[in-house]
Order: sequence, then C-alpha cells, then structure tokens
Amino acid sequence: MIPNVHSDRRTASYPRSAIDQAGFHQADTACPIAAHIFESAYWSAHSAVKGADLLHAGEQALYVLSRSPGHHAFADLAGGFCFFNNTGIAAERLLAAGHRPAILDVDLHHGNGTQGIFYERSDVLTVSIHVDPIRFYPFYWGHAQERGEGAGLGYNLNLPLPRGTGDDDYLKTIKTAFAHIRALGTDVLVIALGLDPFEKDPLKGLAVTTPGFARIGEAIAKFGLPTLLVQEGGYLSEELG
Repeated sequence: MIPNVHSDRRTASYPRSAIDQAGFHQADTACPIAAHIFESAYWSAHSAVKGADLLHAGEQALYVLSRSPGHHAFADLAGGFCFFNNTGIAAERLLAAGHRPAILDVDLHHGNGTQGIFYERSDVLTVSIHVDPIRFYPFYWGHAQERGEGAGLGYNLNLPLPRGTGDDDYLKTIKTAFAHIRALGTDVLVIALGLDPFEKDPLKGLAVTTPGFARIGEAIAKFGLPTLLVQEGGYLSEELG
C-alpha cells in the first residue's frame, strides 16, 4: 500500500478509507505497507527494547541489529524506510527505568522522526550529526536553528555538515556533540548508528573512511557512558560488511 495523497498537517480531518489513512501516517513513499511489515517492525523495536534492558542491567556497551530502521519514524508517522522509532523507544525504556538518556544520531541523514518525538520535551536530549538537509533528505528538518520548543528548548541539537566532510572535521563535530550531552547531565547514551556517512556509500553524502569509523567508535568509548548502538542506515556497497 503506497498512498498518492498525504496529509499536510496533523490537525487535518482523519479519513475512513485505508489508502488515505496510509497517507495520513506515511511521510513519503519509502515506507510501503505490505504483508509482515508490522511483524518485522515490531520485533525490530523490541530488539532495541531488549538492548535497553540489558544496558540497564549493567552492560556497558551493546549493539542492536534492528531491521527495519527507525530514526525517520515520528510518533504517528512512518517515513524513510522506518515504521517505529527504535532509538526513541529504547530511550523511553531507559527513561522509565530511571535514567536520563541522550540520543546521538550519526546517520548520514537527519533523524527527523526522533527530533519530532522529543522536540517539546526536556527528559530526552536529541543530537544529530548529518549532511546539511538544504538539498538532502529529509529536507524540511535538521537545520541548525531547530533547537526544540517549549520545555524542550535547548534539548535538540542539529549539527549539519557540508557534503563531502571527512574524518577530521567529523571528529571535531562529534566532540561538540559530546560537550552538549555532558553539559545536560546525561547518564546513558543511545546511538542511532548509520553507516551511510561512509566514503564509498552510493549516496556520496559524507566521506568517513573505515579507520574514521574506528576513531568515531573510540571517541564514543572514551566518552565513558553506558552505550546502546542501534543500527540505522547503510546502503549497499561491497565494503559495508
């Protein structure tokens, strides 16, 4: 099911036909509804929940291979191959367990769904490092001036990068992200782990090398918080494995 009409606002009248309800809940055509989609997305989200529970139980670092991915999914809106926001759900789980989580999104694309879920809240900090969306998906979200609203003002940080940014400048940016996360008292870190900033990714957005990813991992480890890494993007290339 791929709708050809999409709602332009969340306050629009809610239709009765299934195809138009899909248009209300699908931001784009990259999230079609088909057989087994719910089952797949449900268990993908529960993988992230299990990771959050293990982290709360004392593990210091965990990797969750969630498929479908999640960071483009809003609370009631699928988009960009994402149906449930896995990192957001993991953060909610950790919050309920008494933690103060931050989500750091290192995917090539801005985590617009994650931003949307927590944009007016101060209990989960959201930080995203991504290609400048002025000419890159998701286009309408992810700009530096988007800092949160109401109680959430200052709890959303976007760090857009020029296309082609490589290892050194990326590492400088992640240090900026860490400084903000540290300043707001986070005690557990959820990473939206996109591998599409890779230099040989077919989208050619950024130019992070394989050794560059190792340096990013080292920087996250040295930051010293219990860390849950949840898989997001990464498009097909021979080197992706």
